Amino acid sequence: MDTTNYGFSRVVTLSFTEAVTAVKAALAKEGFGQLTEIDVQAKLKEKVGADMEPYVILGMCKPQLAHQALLIETEIGLLLPCNVIVYEKGGSVHVAAQKPSLMSQVVGKEALKAVADEAEKHILAALDSIT
Repeated sequence: MDTTNYGFSRVVTLSFTEAVTAVKAALAKEGFGQLTEIDVQAKLKEKVGADMEPYVILGMCKPQLAHQALLIETEIGLLLPCNVIVYEKGGSVHVAAQKPSLMSQVVGKEALKAVADEAEKHILAALDSIT
């Protein structure tokens, strides 16, 4: 698993379509629900005529943790949901997820750290389960 200061990513051996399905299933197993799905490839083709490889943004939410975060910081919704992307680049399929710990770092409220750490634990478990 690769880590940046804003996310986690890995290359998977699945096709793009299989990876999207696997990501949704792995996150559901960890208690996340899907709020949004943006087909970036299709939208960019439609809006600006750009061609690109498959790229999907999934807006995922673990309701209990989102509720806790909102109780701590009402405007945390600006940083919700947890975004997960699946994309193809050069024949490889990548899965990446936003680091929930960004919430507590950006807002600077210590009470958010426990919520973010819990979300991160579940996201990492989901990513680890995808082959």
